[in-house]
Amino acid sequence: MKKIEKEIEICQKDIENIKKEIEKAVIGQDDIVKNCLKALLCHGHVLLEGVPGIGKTLIVRVLSMVSGCEFKRIQFTVDLLPTDIIGITTYDKVKGFYTIKGPIFANFVIADEINRSPPKTQSALLEAMQERQVTIGKETFHIEEPFFVVATQNPLESAGVYTLPEAQVDRFLLKLNVVYPSIEEEQDILKTNISLRKLEAFGLKPVANSKKIIEMQDLTKRIFLSEDIEKYIVRLVDATRNPEKYKIKLGEYIEYGGSPRASIGLFIASKAEALINGYAFVTPQDVKKSAYEVLRHRILLNYEGQAEGIKTDDIIKEILSRVPIQ
Repeated sequence: MKKIEKEIEICQKDIENIKKEIEKAVIGQDDIVKNCLKALLCHGHVLLEGVPGIGKTLIVRVLSMVSGCEFKRIQFTVDLLPTDIIGITTYDKVKGFYTIKGPIFANFVIADEINRSPPKTQSALLEAMQERQVTIGKETFHIEEPFFVVATQNPLESAGVYTLPEAQVDRFLLKLNVVYPSIEEEQDILKTNISLRKLEAFGLKPVANSKKIIEMQDLTKRIFLSEDIEKYIVRLVDATRNPEKYKIKLGEYIEYGGSPRASIGLFIASKAEALINGYAFVTPQDVKKSAYEVLRHRILLNYEGQAEGIKTDDIIKEILSRVPIQ
């Protein structure tokens, strides 16, 4: 057996162990858990959108616990300041000037209800998310790996919330829509939930650690992706910019298509999808399975599309059906 195949087999077992441990506390939401793991393997970040009370924060808390990583939560509010996130330089007559690091210095960070803070505060995350470093005063501090940001937002409320700047939304590798559980799953939730039981009561144990996560991220980069698949990825993203070239009917509602960061995201997310499925190479199906999560927040609708209630997922579906694989 080739070395990489053996590594993939071990990695798959680790991923399954993480999933099984998460299932002790999180009921349903299998796709969300899988995609969070996919983003973690990709060294990326996730934007979770869903109504309150469906377990968005719980998923990240449990994932951090079973991954053996440090977890911190930032509750975004209208009066939250950038320094509340990254930290400050302060002065003491004994110590002199010194730095107090903010909650951004952790392996897993959840930015809860991120759209409740104004863009100035939201932008405090940008340097950390993209460059894995934070500038406080005149000093730059590196953030320890792995570094994984999950932001949540509530789509229901319009009062007291701010639209996320497009530059920041683009920093998230995946955007996941968290949906309601099934009737059977919700019945199980009645007996197993953290409103009635403490999280510690679920007996969760770490089945990985920071070193293991970094090794899995390195393995993801080594998954083979052929030149033909590269061309397919570029064509898919090109279809979001030039829909008329591919006869995309819903293309008339697109104001802006995906940037090169969309192609990069699809490239690495497809590798993670292949790895999770136990393959050493990427197939077109891996690309298609990753397309919705990577592209849905990178296709910007024009005013007509917004007025008509067009969904970017419908545009992506048409693109996948019309863009040829070869």
